Amino acid sequence: MYQPAEQGPPPSPPAPAARRGVNRAGAAVLVALLLALGMLLLGTARSPSATANATTTTDFAPTERHAKVARLVSSMFERSHYRQAPVNDPVSSLVLDRYLESIDGSRSYFLASDIQEFEKYRYELDDAITTGKLEPAFAIFNRFQARNRERMAYAIKLLETEPDFTVDESFEFDREHAPWPATRDELDELWRKRVKNDALSLMLADKTWAETRDVLKKRYERVAKRSEQITADDVFENFMNAFAHVFDPHSSYFSPRNSEEYRIAMSLSYEGIGASLQSIDDFVTIMEILPGGSAQQNGELKANDRILAVGQGKDGKMVDVVGWRLDDVVQLIRGPNGSFVRLQIQPGNAPPGTQEHILTLPRTKITLEAQAAKKEIRKVKRGDKELKVGVITVPSFYQDYNARAAGDDEFRSTTRDVRKLLDEIKAEGGVDGLVLDLRENGGGHLSEAIGLVNLFVPKGPVVQLRETGGRVEVLESEDKAAAYSGPLTILVDRFSASASEIFAAAMQDYGRGLVVGQQTYGKGSVQNLYPLDRYALGQDPGYGQLTVTIGMYYRVTGDSTQNRGVMPDLALPSAISTDEVGESSRDGSLPWNRIRSSDFRREGAFTPLLPELQQEHAARIAGDPNFQFAVSEISALEKMRTEKSVSLNLAKRKAEREARAQEQLARENARRQTLGEPVLKAATEIKDPPDAILGEAAEITADLSRLEPKFVARAGGADKGG
Repeated sequence: MYQPAEQGPPPSPPAPAARRGVNRAGAAVLVALLLALGMLLLGTARSPSATANATTTTDFAPTERHAKVARLVSSMFERSHYRQAPVNDPVSSLVLDRYLESIDGSRSYFLASDIQEFEKYRYELDDAITTGKLEPAFAIFNRFQARNRERMAYAIKLLETEPDFTVDESFEFDREHAPWPATRDELDELWRKRVKNDALSLMLADKTWAETRDVLKKRYERVAKRSEQITADDVFENFMNAFAHVFDPHSSYFSPRNSEEYRIAMSLSYEGIGASLQSIDDFVTIMEILPGGSAQQNGELKANDRILAVGQGKDGKMVDVVGWRLDDVVQLIRGPNGSFVRLQIQPGNAPPGTQEHILTLPRTKITLEAQAAKKEIRKVKRGDKELKVGVITVPSFYQDYNARAAGDDEFRSTTRDVRKLLDEIKAEGGVDGLVLDLRENGGGHLSEAIGLVNLFVPKGPVVQLRETGGRVEVLESEDKAAAYSGPLTILVDRFSASASEIFAAAMQDYGRGLVVGQQTYGKGSVQNLYPLDRYALGQDPGYGQLTVTIGMYYRVTGDSTQNRGVMPDLALPSAISTDEVGESSRDGSLPWNRIRSSDFRREGAFTPLLPELQQEHAARIAGDPNFQFAVSEISALEKMRTEKSVSLNLAKRKAEREARAQEQLARENARRQTLGEPVLKAATEIKDPPDAILGEAAEITADLSRLEPKFVARAGGADKGG
């Protein structure tokens, strides 16, 4: 999701719309579908109203409108994209790979012979796009449709006989790098195991074979039916995004329907649970949790979790949604403000068949108020002394753009809200140190990142912007005095992105704040939004819109945050995998580079303090049961991530699931025993423990206040007694 930022100078040739920054860098695809907003994922979401244009057995074909849009898009990329790369044969080769990945990422539909046949298009797709002759792209998709019909018919036929769940065999569920099946027999065997695994997953939930067969038959029939509701516009949109993502993962084409959903998203007034979705291998998957929604407030729904079924109200019948079209699932989850929806969740990053659970969430209206920064005061003991550490959580870099445009001097924003919180802290007696929690903050308004820097550093450069063509603009903060001058720690994780990285990098470069946590996302690019209907010249509207990367952000030192992100001064563990999440994990991402440093004055340097801070940290966490429990949970999750296949023996799968539950129970009870708390009897009783990472960030901040006397000696701001 892109948040509106500042108006920027137009790249050549078209005049751009608002400059955008990515909202959550964990997205593994172009733009996440927002459950709460109804923004539909490009290339995966299908409109229920599109059935009028659907086809059953006839082939898809491009239209003249598709040809016009393709020519326009290719021209805009050549002239405006930051890479300044021509649309040529090397681009064509990459487009073919991206397109095949988008259609058959699990390598479970096409045969190796199909892929070999498509090789004739490897160096023709650039010409197809620039001339508007898109027949090769549609020919590939038509073959996929044929293979999909075959697979669904075969899957349904397999249900006529109950599988033998006592056989010792396995199913490879991670086929990202697997070869395409060489023969139909090989493909049939793959699908036999796939169907058996689907059945086994249901039987692990205590269903009989008859119940399992009925659920799967309806599921496969539903997949077959919905695949026939795909339109030529859907095929075109998917192909154009394969083209856009060759240039970088944040440039995207929006269909006319998705363009309207994007506009709704920017209104900041919507109802839902506050999460974003993507369809991955027939599973509706959580991509991110949005600030201010009921999912965030509940705390149990996580990125990569799969939604298997949806129920209305607190006791409505659960409807299996595996294989559903993404927008249809959205319609089930959407509903009136104050009503409830129930989700059957399978934990993410876990093998198929892992224990599912039911979440009941209220549908709420997500507003700026719900996203606002919040504060708390933590007390940390140091010998006989009790220190006060303030924690300000900043979920996003938000701004009430409509109120500001209307001339409201009291419009809400991140900078204004944090300043008020600092004033409240000062009025309450001040603190010995401050933690700014930017975990899972995917960015937002660039101006708010600059404003937030200015609360801690006097007037000066904050970030540099290099645009297509090479022009560099230095963006500066304006206030001459900082609002807070005491010890400061910035807590980040892999989901901290874009504006969060700009802020954290500035604090690190000025030596003003100690950055702790995990390496950040690495999203250092800038996008502009182009409404394409302006080029329709009054004829045949419905071109959609385009986001194009037109610039890069650089730190005041001249280093880019792109790909590398911000490295913490002191690392803390995280459950987020840097191999699976982050700009460096995305195909086509722009490389890291460096430009000239801007003229800035450092506030200080933490390097001399790091050895002692690290020593104190290591000694403390060794005896902290909450921290050690968090580390053990992360280790267990990392072990599960290495699994690429699962057993298809029902007894073994049950034993494996029970073993995992007992291991988690043992870890939790070890934590409880150390703390003198009563032990639990079952893993189902486990609740989320205290936030050990935030707790340790507060401890580090207390150490910082003791080791760096000059911070304490500073006057003004929200310093204790200031």
